[in-house]
Amino acid sequence: MTNHSNPGNQDFAESTQDGTANEAGGNAAPAAADELATRLKDAENESARLKDSWLRAKAELENVRKQGQNDVAKAHRYAIERFAQDLLEVKDALEASLATNTTEASLRAGVELTLKNLNSAFDKAHVVEINPAGEKYDAHRHQAMTMVESDQAPNTVVQVFQKGYLLNDRVLRPALVSVSKAPEAASPSSG
Repeated sequence: MTNHSNPGNQDFAESTQDGTANEAGGNAAPAAADELATRLKDAENESARLKDSWLRAKAELENVRKQGQNDVAKAHRYAIERFAQDLLEVKDALEASLATNTTEASLRAGVELTLKNLNSAFDKAHVVEINPAGEKYDAHRHQAMTMVESDQAPNTVVQVFQKGYLLNDRVLRPALVSVSKAPEAASPSSG
C-alpha cells in the first residue's frame, strides 16, 4: 500500500515495493529525519533571531518613550525661559532708573523705555492686550463690573477699568469693564 500524502513515505514505499531495498532506499528514513532535524534547527534559529529583534525593538520603544517623557518634563519646567529672559531687560531698566538721581523728565523717559521693553517681551510671547472700549460686550473676554444707562447701544463697553490680556487667543485675564444698558422708561408720576 502506497502512502501519497507524504513524499518521504512514498519514496520509502516505492523502494521496498518490489521487495528489494537498495542502499539509497534504505537510507531514506534516516535522511528524512536528518532533513527534519535540520529544518527544526533552522526554525529554532529563526525564532531566536526574531525574538532577539523583537526584544531590541521593545527596548528601543521604551527608550523613546522615556526620552519623550523627559522632553515633556523639560518643556514644562523651562516653558517660560525665553519670556523670563525678555523680562530681565525690563527689570534691568527699572533698577537702572532707580539707581540714578533722576529728574521727573528722565524718570518719565525711563518708564516709557521700560514699558516699551515690556511690550516687546509681550509681543514675542504672543501676549495681546484687550482694550474693548466701544466694542460689544463679550462674556468670554470681558468681565462686567457695572451696568450703566447710556446713549450707546445696549451691551456695549462704555468704560474699561482694567485691560485684559490674551495668550495665543486664550484669556489670561479678562478686561474689567462697565457695560451700557438701555435707559429705563420714565414711570408715570402719581398725582
